[in-house]
Amino acid sequence: MQTRIQGTVMPVLEVRLEPGESVFAESGELSWMTSSIQMTTHTQMGGGGGLFGMFKRVAGGGSLFMTEYRAMQATGEVAFATKVPGHIVPVPVSPGSEYLVHRHGFLCATSQVTLGLGFQQSLGAGIFGGSGFMLQRVGGMGTAWLELSGELIRKDLAPGETLRVHPGHVGAFQASVHFQITTVPGIRNAIFGGDGIFLAALTGPGTVWLQTLPISRLAHQVAEYLPGNDGASGRAAIGGGLLGGIVGSLLSGDDN
Repeated sequence: MQTRIQGTVMPVLEVRLEPGESVFAESGELSWMTSSIQMTTHTQMGGGGGLFGMFKRVAGGGSLFMTEYRAMQATGEVAFATKVPGHIVPVPVSPGSEYLVHRHGFLCATSQVTLGLGFQQSLGAGIFGGSGFMLQRVGGMGTAWLELSGELIRKDLAPGETLRVHPGHVGAFQASVHFQITTVPGIRNAIFGGDGIFLAALTGPGTVWLQTLPISRLAHQVAEYLPGNDGASGRAAIGGGLLGGIVGSLLSGDDN
């Protein structure tokens, strides 16, 4: 197997497979492939937690179906492009070296890699599209490729060192890093600070990859240009949803 990442702002991963070799991705990730590649769609790949794990992943917003791309009688090539401007990051996966990745961060992986639900927490209606915050766990054995949006910032945390991050900027981190959703201290900061009411606390040891373009913020900026939304009404709709999420979280007594 040979791989190369091409492009700059909108990169693409090209995977060259020898006969019998394969990779898998969530359904809908394919960009192009040669005629010698056979694609097969399954409800599960790589043993990612069995039937229960599959339904947990779907309940958290993940995909029910995975597609395997295998070279049959001849060498073939399959490619996966990013969906938004960003970077593609290869990570080696093995027992004791697993990763947690934001919900849209898994691009593809070799056949023995597993994908399951690693973390899920409700953050109130209107936050992250009303679906809460979810991380996928990448385990097993092999190589996985992650898709992170915007520029990529790597932080190596020492044991006990804590970094507090807006949840949307969390791209991926090693499973050795302790992760917790906390609230912004102080009701005035939460309501008037403009940075939301939740922060992610990541405590080392381990490596954290931060992304500079959270999908939620990109959607916020694009919303005012959608058909039927002038600038004022688009911002008002988004603002109303976010305010509803804040008030709903405060009234529900959520401490997340």
